[in-house]
Amino acid sequence: MGSGRKLEIIFAGRSNVGKSTLFSRLFGVDVRKGKRPGTTIKPNFVEFKDLLITDLPGFGYISGVDREFNERVKDFIVHYIERNADRIISAVQVVDGKSFIEVVERWERRGYIPIDIEMFEFLNEFEFDVFLAVNKMDRVENPTKTLNEIVDKLGMIPPWTLWKHRVFPISAKKGEVLPLKRALMDILIKAGRNDLLKVFK
Repeated sequence: MGSGRKLEIIFAGRSNVGKSTLFSRLFGVDVRKGKRPGTTIKPNFVEFKDLLITDLPGFGYISGVDREFNERVKDFIVHYIERNADRIISAVQVVDGKSFIEVVERWERRGYIPIDIEMFEFLNEFEFDVFLAVNKMDRVENPTKTLNEIVDKLGMIPPWTLWKHRVFPISAKKGEVLPLKRALMDILIKAGRNDLLKVFK
């Protein structure tokens, strides 16, 4: 039974974290990718009945892409979320489990708040559920240590297992995404929209 209200699930993340691969694994669609990372501001959409699933453009500083463009991408994402917050029921922030700590600490050493942390804090200002998909875990040597460090950087108290309802170690390339998929399905079930579950692959 439809509610008459458009619902939306959004995916956000730094360029090159495997967001498009995850999107394809969950929904069985190949999304359009830019010729190179950080070169498009257009989101990708999957529409199913009155559910919109949005793959937001990758953010962050990419070598060879000017700073102004990167700022425009970040502004676009912020404004998009603010404008559509009333229909967003969940946000998934995707991070690269292998490089997250290194990237974050590099920006901290320069005296900046890393954009991944800024984005996570921003998403959590809203009423919708926020999930963290820690991708490329198949390439991480010490998963427990890495996940504990990631949640600590994001302001959550380790161990990461306290946050299993919010933090999902995945490998999109290998198709290891089931716990995240179940969490997103639960969001739709809680919204009384079992009819939308068929959007998942």
